[in-house]
Amino acid sequence: MKSPSLPRRKGEPRRSRGGGESKTNKMSYQYITQLARKLRKNQTASEKVLWGELRNRKLAGFKFLRQHPIIYEYYKKPYFFIADFYCAERVLVVELDGKIHDFQKEKDYQRDLIIKGMGLEVLRIKNEELENIELVKEKIVAFR
Repeated sequence: MKSPSLPRRKGEPRRSRGGGESKTNKMSYQYITQLARKLRKNQTASEKVLWGELRNRKLAGFKFLRQHPIIYEYYKKPYFFIADFYCAERVLVVELDGKIHDFQKEKDYQRDLIIKGMGLEVLRIKNEELENIELVKEKIVAFR
C-alpha cells in the first residue's frame, strides 16, 4: 500500500490527483465533496450533539471539521473515507459508532488500520457515551 499524503488543509493549494480523472468518475474530488456536504446536511442526532461541542474551536481551541473526506491510494487506485470529525492540529479522526458498528467490527478495524497508516490517530466513541458529554470531551482532549 502506498503511503498517501494527509488531507488538504483549508487554504492549502490543491494537489494533483494524477490520472486526469473524468467528470463521470465516481472518485472525482467533486463527487466526494458533494457526498460530504450531503452527510453534513443529514447528520445523526449524535453527530449534532458532538458537533455542538466541537465547532468554532469550543474544545480546547482545536479546529474540528465534520464529515471530512480522507482520500488514499491502494494499488494505484484512489479510495476514500468520510470521517465524522477531523482535527488537523491533533492529526485526529473522531468516529461516532452507532449500533450498526456492532455488526461491522472487521470493516471498522480495517478502516482504522488504513487511517493509522496515513499517520492519523483514530478515536472511536459509542453513541451511548454522549450521555456524559463532559467525559467525552475530556476523552478527546486527553487522547494520545
